[in-house]
Amino acid sequence: MKSIIFILQFGFFVGFIASAQLKEITLEDIYEKGTFSGKGIPGFNFTKDGLHYTMLKDSKISKYYLQNGNYKEDVFNADTDGDGMLKGKMETYSFSADESKILIATASEHIYRYSMIGEYYVYDLKTKKLQRIYPSGKIKYPAFNPQGDKVAFVYENDLYYQELNTDKIIRVTKDGKRNSIINGSSDWVYEEEFTLTRSYEWSPSGDQIAFLRFDESNVKEFTLEYYRNGVYPEPYTFKYPKVGEANASLTVWNYSLKNKKLKPVDIGKREDDYIPRIKWTNSNDELCILWMNRNQNDLKLILANTSNDHFRVLLEEKNKYYVDIHDNLTFLKNGRFLWTSEMDGYNQLYLYDMSGKLIRQITRGSKEITEFYGLDEKEKYALIQCSENDGLERKIYSVSLEDGKLNCLTNSPGTHSAQVSPGLKFMVLSTSDISNPPVYRIADGDGRELRILENNAVLKDKLKEYLVSELELTKIGNRQDIDLNAIMIKPKNFDQNKKYPVFMFLYGGPGSQEVLNKWNSFGYYWWLQMIAQKGYIICIVDNRGTGGRGEEFKKMTYLQLGKLETEDQIDAAKYLASLPYVDKGRIGIFGWSYGGYMSSLCILKGNDVFKSAIAVAPVTNWKWYDSIYTERFMRRTSDNQKGYEENSPVNFADRLKGNYLLVHGLADDNVHFQNSAEMANALIKNKKQFDTYYYPNRNHGISGQNARIHLFTKMTSFVLEKI
Repeated sequence: MKSIIFILQFGFFVGFIASAQLKEITLEDIYEKGTFSGKGIPGFNFTKDGLHYTMLKDSKISKYYLQNGNYKEDVFNADTDGDGMLKGKMETYSFSADESKILIATASEHIYRYSMIGEYYVYDLKTKKLQRIYPSGKIKYPAFNPQGDKVAFVYENDLYYQELNTDKIIRVTKDGKRNSIINGSSDWVYEEEFTLTRSYEWSPSGDQIAFLRFDESNVKEFTLEYYRNGVYPEPYTFKYPKVGEANASLTVWNYSLKNKKLKPVDIGKREDDYIPRIKWTNSNDELCILWMNRNQNDLKLILANTSNDHFRVLLEEKNKYYVDIHDNLTFLKNGRFLWTSEMDGYNQLYLYDMSGKLIRQITRGSKEITEFYGLDEKEKYALIQCSENDGLERKIYSVSLEDGKLNCLTNSPGTHSAQVSPGLKFMVLSTSDISNPPVYRIADGDGRELRILENNAVLKDKLKEYLVSELELTKIGNRQDIDLNAIMIKPKNFDQNKKYPVFMFLYGGPGSQEVLNKWNSFGYYWWLQMIAQKGYIICIVDNRGTGGRGEEFKKMTYLQLGKLETEDQIDAAKYLASLPYVDKGRIGIFGWSYGGYMSSLCILKGNDVFKSAIAVAPVTNWKWYDSIYTERFMRRTSDNQKGYEENSPVNFADRLKGNYLLVHGLADDNVHFQNSAEMANALIKNKKQFDTYYYPNRNHGISGQNARIHLFTKMTSFVLEKI
């Protein structure tokens, strides 16, 4: 095995400051004071005129000149406008298509990872009127129609819309019922695994609303218990389809505002499938429905005509592994469409006509498209983000739709992302690297900088006061001599003549990445910096199965999640153990969620390498996780019994030799506490001692009411005492 090291020094460290003069990073700095939080550009929006932008600050939406950043005017003041109805409370905002109205959110409440309910208001910039959308309760996913005179929304599993001119509210569906029928919104598993929340779409002319109807009647329920000082715990029951169990049955519906009629949309014979997206084409009567089989290796784009009820398959894509769902489907004005696919081994851009015929593959090679940002006004070129340098970097390119010519707009090393204006006239470029926090720049359509919005200079100066270690981007070879991307953090006063313990962190799940030339690219960055200052070498390794390096690298873990990933982490630990400055008897590992699954496998299958492991919210057998995620990579247990049995930590509890800290939130709706309870059972059965912490009323993120600092206090002491 080999290691190739590239050291990137913190560029803002000028001169030498004795470590004795530097402050130590504390848990309070990280989890209470927010000492190391950088600045972003909250509520940034380009205006249609190409001359201004708006930002949200201090309860105001203010407009500024693009060229020089000078303040122009306040567009909305939540303290005073609308007779002060909002009392200064405003969380997010969005404009109608013609920018004559603003949709404002406040009093939001999170439900699951992405879903929330809240109070929403529309402010008319002409009349200065502020009106509540559905005053009777908190709603989900409000959206303007293209004309800006109506807002659709979901309330208690039914779809509605409100006419802004009259305040009249029209109820589109009437069968919505909790844990049974959902209209226009999604169920838990679609939200979590297809990132689908709002499942309705206005037609281009605003006279139709297409939506998905979820029938959860046959989906089995899961119950969480909350402990709030009552005589009995409070149960919360929701529908959660596990591996091989029944999913919600989906149908597509369309509502005509003209004739007030609701009808189903036929897409042909179906059985046990998914509909992860719906999207209108540029034709007002043509709806594109993304259909996928349960194994997720066959995807169809189906065009359904809502006027004559005809449908046809526009495109079908099959894959020997699985097809990833994305939002890069773009219908062009000239009767063509763009689509991204991994069909040639890397995610590339393709151009088709509306008969489904491939016109050309636009991009080629090992530059993998990781984001599709949009098109210029004449639809001659697109703006994309690409993965480069074995996935370590991200750059922004414009690409010609005619000849595929790429023009790099961001030549500096690091990670670049963009937020673009309509027609790609302007963009906000965010740039960071492993040593420097993000800089946000306004640039023109060719990437030429106009000015800097935020450079995080305050954070840079603050970091000069603290005991922050340099980071090293490195590659570590595994047993197949495949180079794995890695990051190392050494103690500030590292002495190669001493022996240091090693603490590894990982996530490792399919398509994920922790190792990037990017500021704070991996989780728990500041806590790991704090552990490094206490005399530990930190190492983060992206194993096989992670993203940014093409389809084969990402999908080689198919049907055997955990196997190759664990081998890679064990190989990396063995390499670290061979270094002259590493104490090979003191190597530990930590992960959360998929990373907790991995850290558990590592200490069990790598019990001769790892002394200790921390597993937070781990999956311990894939049969206890949800249907969409697990079956995408593992299929069902009946199809792949060996893959499940050989890579589930509960089956290897007898191998535990070292120190194991098992942590879980009792109200984790994602990875259920069941996983840790069963793991504890297996360890007890095998007479294995372990530490455990559980967090009542906390979900997958384990936060709120001091839970986060409480947990990391325990984890810190565990590292210091057990590694």
